[in-house]
Amino acid sequence: MRRISIGLSWSSHEDVEHFVEQARVADDSGVSVLFTGENWRREAFTPMAVLARETKHAQLGTAIVNTWSRSAAALAEHFATLDELSNGRVIIGLGSSSANVAEHFAGVPYKRPLRRMREYIEIMQLLISGAPLQYQGELFQLERGFRLEINGPRTSIPVYIAATAPASVRQTAEIADGWMPIQIPQSQWKATTDEFYAHARSVGRDPSTLTIRTANPVTVTDNPEPELEKTRGTVAFYIARMGDGYYNQYVQRGFKDMADAVRVAWAEGGAQAGAAAVPPEFAREMHFAGSAEACAEHLDELEAAGFNLHSVSIAERDPQKRAAIYRTLVG
Repeated sequence: MRRISIGLSWSSHEDVEHFVEQARVADDSGVSVLFTGENWRREAFTPMAVLARETKHAQLGTAIVNTWSRSAAALAEHFATLDELSNGRVIIGLGSSSANVAEHFAGVPYKRPLRRMREYIEIMQLLISGAPLQYQGELFQLERGFRLEINGPRTSIPVYIAATAPASVRQTAEIADGWMPIQIPQSQWKATTDEFYAHARSVGRDPSTLTIRTANPVTVTDNPEPELEKTRGTVAFYIARMGDGYYNQYVQRGFKDMADAVRVAWAEGGAQAGAAAVPPEFAREMHFAGSAEACAEHLDELEAAGFNLHSVSIAERDPQKRAAIYRTLVG
């Protein structure tokens, strides 16, 4: 069986019932993880609370929340509460985001994001364990011994990190239970996962206990071309509008000429011009779209490359047909 994950959100108040219906169908059809995220509209935790009440089997994760908008203690309370509500099905999904978000949305200086991630996780797990909060870090010194008084189902919750920079990926292999990479060309899949697992092994961890979620989307659809065009726009947005982190990732992976062309095109002609600077063949390396059977075969290629949790989406809206597609993908 394949481990399948999907992302769920609602775009308006009227869309909540569809959100719940999607979650129930996925949960009943063997989907392993339901992820909620944050954007400029809604936060991740209220939808997770709904999912905790409306589903029974799937794990529930954030993909992602950042380490700037809330304190480590606030995040620990969120996740511990949801773990209790869901009877131990939560995954903590974290990311360092960017200076733009930290400083111009959360209003927090973007300093030492790697160290902040490490200390956040240590503080959160200390609180989730029920121990008194006595912590001496490089960034945080917490001495009063506050304790989370939640008698939850677990004393530790799995942590997945969205990491892109090499140092962040190495730290993820050292301290996290899972890695959520993004935008890795298909030609570089195996080398990337091999490097991650090798680093985990070098620090005494068993790679078989770790999760790597697929870096690129897989979409079940009868009309794949529009999905690929969306991918060109997504790649361009991350290169041109998300600070230097994603741009640097493309440079480090050997795509500097394309990344520079995208930035110039976006600056001169906006989003449409930026997307046009992403070659169609590159978009095909970054997003697979096709029938359920073709997508299932593609997931097997991902498994062989070292990914063991697969991010998929389905264009079909009919619940019964969607359930059948999920069962095909799960296998």
